[in-house]
Amino acid sequence: MRNTLISHAAFGCATALLASSATYLALAGWPESMSPSRAHAQSQPAASTGVRQTELFKTTMNDVLGRVVTVRRTERDPGNGSGPHRHPGSHTIGYVLEGTYEVKVDDGPLQKLGPGETFYEPPGALHAVSRNGSSAQAVKYLVIQISDPTKPQTVPE
Repeated sequence: MRNTLISHAAFGCATALLASSATYLALAGWPESMSPSRAHAQSQPAASTGVRQTELFKTTMNDVLGRVVTVRRTERDPGNGSGPHRHPGSHTIGYVLEGTYEVKVDDGPLQKLGPGETFYEPPGALHAVSRNGSSAQAVKYLVIQISDPTKPQTVPE
């Protein structure tokens, strides 16, 4: 029981620190040493046209049940979205940098988020809507995931 409490406390602290750091970096701008153009930033192939993802940070948290923390910048072209899906082993936190992002999690309301606004998806929740809310402007947002590497990253509905 004590180890579980310590793991949960460490997980909570790590999540708060990561979210605070991502917010600071998004608002202040990336330092040159962390620029996405550096070798450690990895662009991910788009699952569909009109989406670009750049992995900015990834590490395994060995002291927190082996969870993997990933920070990605995602850009969606105007009108672009993905089909309903779930992230079975991931806590997913989003932070809108530019544009309008529309998101609906489980039976919650459709949210239209702008710069500085956030969303959260608990593990296994249905990400029913994930799309750019504009037909004229790209949307850019950070995705921060804390994942169980033994579970699939994404499962389409």
